Amino acid sequence: MARAGLTADRLTTAAAELADEVGFENVSLSALARHFGVKDASLYSHVRNLQDLRTRVALLAGGEMIDRIAAAVAGRAGKDALAAFADAYREYALRHPGRYAATQIRVDQALVADSPAMRRTAEITYGMLRAYDLEEPDLTDAVRLLRSTFHGYCALESTGAFGAPRDVRESWDRAVDALHVALVNWPRYGHDR
Repeated sequence: MARAGLTADRLTTAAAELADEVGFENVSLSALARHFGVKDASLYSHVRNLQDLRTRVALLAGGEMIDRIAAAVAGRAGKDALAAFADAYREYALRHPGRYAATQIRVDQALVADSPAMRRTAEITYGMLRAYDLEEPDLTDAVRLLRSTFHGYCALESTGAFGAPRDVRESWDRAVDALHVALVNWPRYGHDR
């Protein structure tokens, strides 16, 4: 019998905390069961399997991250919004490495469509990009550029891979400036390519 008070939400939150401590890839149902002092089988009445738990952590972390980003960009536009977005993204990624890693997994598109946090992520991101007067498919391309740049930078920074003596924050700010210039001067090739 499952321990009283154990819920899918409590398990998800505990898994997110564990991910920040030991790494998202090291979160297991066994480790979570040990954390709560129950047998592994007790968890299956709350989560279907490890993939279900990981998806729940991804959705939780995605919601937390977009809440921080939304607060940062509120009332801002253009370069100011881009910088605020980027800084909130970086801060979350560095402060919550396990949760952040969860946001990078592929989640079933049906779950994404049903997730208010994931819809909000698209709204905030595309809203921030409105100042750059981009239309599809350029919007999708711009989102991919931002995500890959932010993710790559944060992944390298979190492992200490930037070895040059230049201040990492200064380089980050320059990268955001360069992204702003790229967005302002986005190549308009048309949609027939």
